[in-house]
Amino acid sequence: MKAMKRLILSILLVAVFVNPVFAAPQTLCPIMGGEVNKDLYVDVEGKRIYVCCLYCIGEVKKNPAKYISELEASGQELEDVPVK
Repeated sequence: MKAMKRLILSILLVAVFVNPVFAAPQTLCPIMGGEVNKDLYVDVEGKRIYVCCLYCIGEVKKNPAKYISELEASGQELEDVPVK
């Protein structure tokens, strides 16, 4: 019985301390680093990448996978593209 309690306690401790950090909604432009304009975005691979200006749209389109991975690595969660 003690062994079972220790096992359960160990699992709970690992779950608490190893649990990944939850991502926050995207607020920063992946190109310029400033605040995003929710009217300006690029939809790619089912995800929406917000940017701050028209210049950044072109930059994201050149290498969208790079910016998706950078945003996710920084803890910013990309929205799914809305279904029409």
